Amino acid sequence: MKTWSRDIEINAPIQQVWKLLDGELEDMQKIMPNVVENKLVKETENVVGTVYRQKYREGKRVQEYDVETLAYENEPDYKRMKVGFNLANMFEITAEYEVKKLDENKTYFRYTTTNTPLKWFIKIMMKLANSDKVVVQFVERVKQVAEAETVDSNE
Repeated sequence: MKTWSRDIEINAPIQQVWKLLDGELEDMQKIMPNVVENKLVKETENVVGTVYRQKYREGKRVQEYDVETLAYENEPDYKRMKVGFNLANMFEITAEYEVKKLDENKTYFRYTTTNTPLKWFIKIMMKLANSDKVVVQFVERVKQVAEAETVDSNE
């Protein structure tokens, strides 16, 4: 299993950041443009255990998988969501989003992802993959979109 984590301060209110992570499909697509569908399959009362069927476009191929909510907290000053999914029976992936209100217009954001290869030959390839480039790019994209939307809503 490989784990990557990155955190950043975002000059935007906590709700603005959270909406991108736990909002409608159109909000999600601002930071994850390759997600083309996100349909509710199973809803639970406390959110943990809720399942969405997601479709993800990679070039011309569209992958479909079920994303399960593994942890969920939604307080005014602290929000956290952890989801997990199996990608093409090759990887077991988790993604955890954590946001903390620093002040009215500043939010701390931490993104942690784990990737567990399910096939022996992928385990070998994973040992060679040390780059956290994708995680860095994702965190930067969340910051960029949230801050741009904050500027737009203030004008």
